[in-house]
Amino acid sequence: MSTPVVIHRPSATGGRRVTVRGQIVGLAHDDQDVVEFLRRAGLADAELLLDDTSWVQWRGGRAHRYEAA
Repeated sequence: MSTPVVIHRPSATGGRRVTVRGQIVGLAHDDQDVVEFLRRAGLADAELLLDDTSWVQWRGGRAHRYEAA
């Protein structure tokens, strides 16, 4: 089973694409953006999920870093 939330590698212009259950929900420039996207997707207590590897997979680059690749 894969994680429901994927935070993709930083883009060349900065920010990270965020997908929830395979659907793109936005381009995050910080953790607060991610939390807002997750709340809109119906995930309560979203701020607690960012470091939960059963919920969130950070791809390409360090977690919580959003600067350009």
